[in-house]
Amino acid sequence: MVIDSSAVTGLNDPAFFDRYAHEYDGRHTYDPTQTVDFLAGLVPTGGRVLELAIGTGRVALPLATRGISVEGIDGSPAMVEQLRAKPGGPEIPVTIGDMADVAVDGPFQMSYLVFNTLFNLPSQARQVDCFHNVAKVLEPGGLFVIECFIQDVTEFDRNQRVATRALSESAVNMEFLLHDPVEQAITYQRVTFDAKGTTLRPLRLRYCWPSELDLMAQLAGMRLRERYAGWDRSPFTGASRSHVSVYEKL
Repeated sequence: MVIDSSAVTGLNDPAFFDRYAHEYDGRHTYDPTQTVDFLAGLVPTGGRVLELAIGTGRVALPLATRGISVEGIDGSPAMVEQLRAKPGGPEIPVTIGDMADVAVDGPFQMSYLVFNTLFNLPSQARQVDCFHNVAKVLEPGGLFVIECFIQDVTEFDRNQRVATRALSESAVNMEFLLHDPVEQAITYQRVTFDAKGTTLRPLRLRYCWPSELDLMAQLAGMRLRERYAGWDRSPFTGASRSHVSVYEKL
């Protein structure tokens, strides 16, 4: 049996993703074109921007080719090694640290945090810290862009759910979830059964509602400028299951 989480002391330790850096891009296929188009349209050529949880550079690298000066923060040295191995990766400055602390010098015209990664922060307090510290390194009028899902609590039966993600003759990928409605937390165990044995990929997310995020921004001296259902700028409605929100520093 192969258990990836055997030595993990906390699901929200930033270095936790060191374990998955080698397979991250392969398991999370993603076309960043719409994301990069959206972000590049918010800052002028030569603008200075900061990506929180820069990871393997899937957004930062194509954004840098648009003439944007991109810097990053990430808690996983192994993820940053993957970035460094890609063309253009060594030219992007990256600080290793907790993204909520935002331990870099501003000012930036924009900071962004995509792929629901704000929810990797383990508590409301740390999410508030993230907003507050981002605001400190933004110039007046600077923007903070986040992409988040909206949790559908009806998908749980007695605060739990089991789902099959992929099934073939040689393997099955399953997902086991527990929902804590008080903490607004989802604990995942993504399990692969194949000829190699059993591989566990645990994760815990602390989700937020859009109105809660708006209040975090207000406490940090920012305001909501625009919100969409996705990077294509489709309208955000009560039926939307995700959102891209743009906050502006006052």
